[in-house]
Amino acid sequence: MVAIGLSAGAVARIRFAVSCLWEVVASVRVLRDPGDHAVHLPWVRRVRPPLVEAGLAGPDGGLLWQLVPAPPGYLADFLTPPSAGLIPDLAAELAALRATPADTVRTHLDLYPGDRSPALAALYADPPAGLRRLTEEIEAYWRIALAPHWPRLRLLLDADVTARARLLAEDGAAVLLNDLHRQVRWEDDTLLIAQRHCLAPDVPDGPGLVLVPSVFVWPSVLSVSAGGAPQLAYPARGLGTLWERPNGVPDALAAVIGRGRARLLTELTGPASTTELARRAGMSPGGVSQHLTALRAAGLVVTHRRGRTLLSARTDLAEALLSATG
Repeated sequence: MVAIGLSAGAVARIRFAVSCLWEVVASVRVLRDPGDHAVHLPWVRRVRPPLVEAGLAGPDGGLLWQLVPAPPGYLADFLTPPSAGLIPDLAAELAALRATPADTVRTHLDLYPGDRSPALAALYADPPAGLRRLTEEIEAYWRIALAPHWPRLRLLLDADVTARARLLAEDGAAVLLNDLHRQVRWEDDTLLIAQRHCLAPDVPDGPGLVLVPSVFVWPSVLSVSAGGAPQLAYPARGLGTLWERPNGVPDALAAVIGRGRARLLTELTGPASTTELARRAGMSPGGVSQHLTALRAAGLVVTHRRGRTLLSARTDLAEALLSATG
């Protein structure tokens, strides 16, 4: 059990961040132990072969693969420096990773069990050169494994932040923290996390706790203290249908609300923008907008703004209707 004491000032500075590097690291853990992450098996089947072919996964995996063990092995904190905010920027995060002090890299590598592989030994001997190699591997991994899916993942992460921020505003930090995950508990000014490996210290002052919604950290949580700011990565909401593809439009539903609107409801497996829905459904953005207006009026869809993007999602009424007409 990890216990992180948070002062009143640190609690007041709780913030959210969306991070590309967190998704890289957590997704490698999924690839290493896909049986424990069943919800992501469709993604694993799709990306593992090209990653193995590129030498980024499997027995011949490179530095990134060796640094990210299967759960619950120790994960070096320096791999996930604190993200600057809600706008994820892989280039900026990689720059922060390359700037990790050599002593920090070596301190974290000392915590890995067993003998070092040649790649890890080279990173230990020359951290700046090793970090350059690592970031090059991460860029290649990103292009193959995550970039094609990032718009969809980003919408889900943004929707989670919106929902959690509203919970924080309505009910306060204690309710927010106790709602994150079954492994996380807030009591007596202490954040308790059921996790083996964490170097996070108490936070009497400073930047406060960074909450990072993640797609691939499911079904667990991960916590680190890289850069002096404790971070807690938790599973974003709405993962259950992330990789599902609709099987078709239920005829009974189409007879009631029209085939176009029924198609949009079946495609709304997670929060999505009008542009994304238009692409999925093969409709014009204008046509999708008109259908969404009608669906909102009927209480089947809700829409909220995230930055400059409007995200739509099914309501409980829509879920019940789809289930009944399935």
